[in-house]
Amino acid sequence: MNYLIITFLTVIQSFFSPNPELTLQFDQIEALKGTIEIGIFNKSDLFLIKGKAFKTYSIKVTKKRETISIKDLPKGTYAISAYHDVNGDTVCNKNFLGIPKEPYAFSNNFKPKFSAPNFSDCSFVFNEKNESITLSFIH
Repeated sequence: MNYLIITFLTVIQSFFSPNPELTLQFDQIEALKGTIEIGIFNKSDLFLIKGKAFKTYSIKVTKKRETISIKDLPKGTYAISAYHDVNGDTVCNKNFLGIPKEPYAFSNNFKPKFSAPNFSDCSFVFNEKNESITLSFIH
């Protein structure tokens, strides 16, 4: 009987406990204009596919270091991609080889060498505690 009560209370507590807070800090910002476009992915087969992010966020750039606090992200495994939309056209502009012409960043500060990263390169576990991640833009 005690086991059932403990199990019931644990389920109720997890249902009502708020999500932990994820703070993203972006540095290596050179141009104080435009927005930072953020995609948070929770599935490896959808990583970096336009329009397939689990959550998206946008912040206006006004400082050399920008921060966003995310409070609506449930616990789980995620990978983040972001780009600094300097010209404000809502597109990550790329050159003829497909390499971004605008600054970009990935979680784990992964720096691609010859191809785009995969989910496992950038993934991290976001669980029961607040977490802060710094992403440095690649120019």
